[in-house]
Amino acid sequence: MTDPASFRLDRPFLLDRFDADAFVAAVLAEDLGPEARDVTADAVIPADARFAGEMVARHATVAAGLPLAAAFFRALDPAVTVEQPVADGEAVAAGTVLMHVEGRARALLTAERSALNTVQHLSGVAATTRLYVDAIRGTGATLLDTRKTLPGLRALEKYATRMGGATNHRHGLWDAAMVKDNHVAVAGGIGPAVARAVAAGMDRVIAEVDRLDQIEPALAAGATHLLLDNMGPEMLVRAVATVAGRVPTEASGGVSLDTIRALAETGVTYVSVGRITQSAPAADIGLDFRGLDFRGSDFNEA
Repeated sequence: MTDPASFRLDRPFLLDRFDADAFVAAVLAEDLGPEARDVTADAVIPADARFAGEMVARHATVAAGLPLAAAFFRALDPAVTVEQPVADGEAVAAGTVLMHVEGRARALLTAERSALNTVQHLSGVAATTRLYVDAIRGTGATLLDTRKTLPGLRALEKYATRMGGATNHRHGLWDAAMVKDNHVAVAGGIGPAVARAVAAGMDRVIAEVDRLDQIEPALAAGATHLLLDNMGPEMLVRAVATVAGRVPTEASGGVSLDTIRALAETGVTYVSVGRITQSAPAADIGLDFRGLDFRGSDFNEA
């Protein structure tokens, strides 16, 4: 078996601030344990057995993470044959074959769970995102994701929201200033808080406001984007009118599929939704056995 720690993707899955090679190696190492072995596959499957299978969507979903799934199989069987008839970002019906794999049975069965976990989670995020994108279609508003992501998986989950049709909000605490209620409380007001962020040289200063009387002080201090927090549709209409196009506006806070369209129809530039990453259910995707060729019966061959 190939040492997953030494694996390198032959066709890199390139994302900013994400090391795909290290991710694949770490996930496989977690599953294989200190002895780096799959005791079940080693005990049950002859070393020279071949496996052919298909990764299939059990229900309708939006594909995401398929190149990473292939990477898990290649990590343990560099000679595996992988065919991917579906691209990330495609909406697929129940029964759609997402990937064909054929190679060494022990290796592919060992990599199966890591590959499926990744695709199931990312496709679930993408599919949930697509529901929200469809819900606001035609309103002119754009769906944004948030920083409400699983620790260590932010780059992947934000990739999945893009596959679902969303636009990424800031990626972390480093790429934009976001002045929120606790910053305001400590700084002594929305104006002083925003002014300090501007004075620090930040090009993007997002100010969270939850009252209409905070809008003008935030704009006067130099905010470049207003996050309108937990405002209902009527208040959002008033807020958008007050801003009058001077900066982008964003509806945020407690947004659900039931409420998002009414919020988007108020004229806001964006609606941000934490649920698309924080609460997305995993897609139902499986690896279906299609053939196993026992060319020998040597259970001792490495």
